[in-house]
Amino acid sequence: FLPMLMLSPCGETEPRSRVPSAVQEVVARIGEQIAQERYDEIYNESSERWKQDATLEKSNEVFKTLRAKLGKVESRSLTYANEQENSGGALKGHVFILSYRTRFERGEAGETFTLIEENGQWLLARYFVNSTLLQ
Repeated sequence: FLPMLMLSPCGETEPRSRVPSAVQEVVARIGEQIAQERYDEIYNESSERWKQDATLEKSNEVFKTLRAKLGKVESRSLTYANEQENSGGALKGHVFILSYRTRFERGEAGETFTLIEENGQWLLARYFVNSTLLQ
């Protein structure tokens, strides 16, 4: 199950102030859940899109692999933020894509959170990590 682990380029920087606090809070919460290895919670609180792409077991397996290869997150710096309103495709609806330059215990990586708004709440739809340590 590697759709969640994908190479993704970093784009231009958009000021953090343009990212709604509700979106920032979801990313912070997911970061805390990853740090505390509460992977079941991530899955249970994710979007229907996430659940279509992975079972609970596969989702947990990916996060455990990330932890084993990269270690814990030490810092995360926003490098790109993009808000979209998609009328079709896999991510139909109101979407925020946030890319970070992330320092893990064992090295740096690109980390991308894709959140989709469902029933007035921002939920995780996709999560990508780009690092040579994952090869």
